[in-house]
Amino acid sequence: MKKIILSILALGFIAISCKKYDAFGNEIRFEELNKAAFLEGNWEVQDSLGVLQLQWKTENDSTFSGTSYFIQGEKKDTLHRETIELQQRDEHLFFTSTVQGEKGDTPITFQLTKDADSLAVFENPKNDYPSKIEFRLQKDGKIKQTESGMVLKKPKAQQYLWTKSNPKSEN
Repeated sequence: MKKIILSILALGFIAISCKKYDAFGNEIRFEELNKAAFLEGNWEVQDSLGVLQLQWKTENDSTFSGTSYFIQGEKKDTLHRETIELQQRDEHLFFTSTVQGEKGDTPITFQLTKDADSLAVFENPKNDYPSKIEFRLQKDGKIKQTESGMVLKKPKAQQYLWTKSNPKSEN
């Protein structure tokens, strides 16, 4: 009887010790989504043509949702709008992008294929461009995003260097 009780206690201890917690002591239930938590927040890239904005927020415990849009210069015309989602399903993390006016507004899904400290790489080999999207948090707090794939049977890559920004207040 003592062996059975000790075995049950040992299994209980193992189950509890396998749980993971964040810096605030909260249990991490969706570990794959947590690997991309560095993306959360408001980000932007500015150039001479305008500003590209990216906003990620927690939708629920297994999903981040967001939008990305390009606003051109003084006219403040929105030239590009994209809805994005990071969602953990079972033990896999997926990045889904829907670009308004492209591919019939069909969502394109990429699966997390590589992760490390402050790195998340998503791939969809069936999509020409991009077929790979990489997010890397740099030491200066910026996020380097690299998109790569094939355009007209030639390799193409594009990079964005996102800087943390303050949320825009809407009145």
